[in-house]
Amino acid sequence: MGTTQLEPVPEPKYWHLKTVLSEALDSEFTVGEILPNERELAARFGVARATLRQALEQLELEGRLQRRRGVGTTVAPPRVGVDVGTERQAWPGAAGDTWQPVDCTVAAPPAGVADALCADRDRPVHIVRRSRVSHGQPVAAELLYVPQSSVPELTAIDAPSGPARARAVLRELQRLGLEGQDRAVELGSARADDAKELDRLPGAPVLVVTTRFFTEGRRTAALSVATYRADTCRLTFGASGGVEIHHGPQRRAS
Repeated sequence: MGTTQLEPVPEPKYWHLKTVLSEALDSEFTVGEILPNERELAARFGVARATLRQALEQLELEGRLQRRRGVGTTVAPPRVGVDVGTERQAWPGAAGDTWQPVDCTVAAPPAGVADALCADRDRPVHIVRRSRVSHGQPVAAELLYVPQSSVPELTAIDAPSGPARARAVLRELQRLGLEGQDRAVELGSARADDAKELDRLPGAPVLVVTTRFFTEGRRTAALSVATYRADTCRLTFGASGGVEIHHGPQRRAS
């Protein structure tokens, strides 16, 4: 492997190196391939290792690279599209849903969730936990809150616990008529539990997509809080391309 000399440019050296590295990822490497170590890369491009680290960190933030414990730095798969448009409206678990049920518990929801559900804060709800995987790597984790009144026919005998109970809750939701749904998207930081599930460090940037599902009379029948890795996901807005920006105490795009 020879040495590639960088041409003098007005932009920061690490930023120019990032561009050169990005081109190399497209032409020389495949998804999942492990990059040479920092010493070899720094020698190839004739830069200090500190400059190289800055470029690699930027590529990781942009989702081009993944740093995996015990493995090294690998080429990341293409970003997963997160549809936040309104064209497709369906209950969670419907045909074509790419989420995988993990577990289901019954507990009192967080205060904000209870308020969104217009429910008593002390009244337990079904909490379905699901995950989404791309190229063998976790890219999103979801908590779906379903009031017991939305699935009155569900019994502990039919689905005692775990993924089976999660699937049973999802099946019962299909019995309801879906009148509509709305979504809000916010940039956040991964909490400890989300970070562990998504194989990220606590505080890593994430996209939080909150979806409310309505039945007749605009009653909120379920609330989804999905946390996506910001480095592996991109937002799509469907054919209409309609995006509303809400300005207020909390700025949200939906």
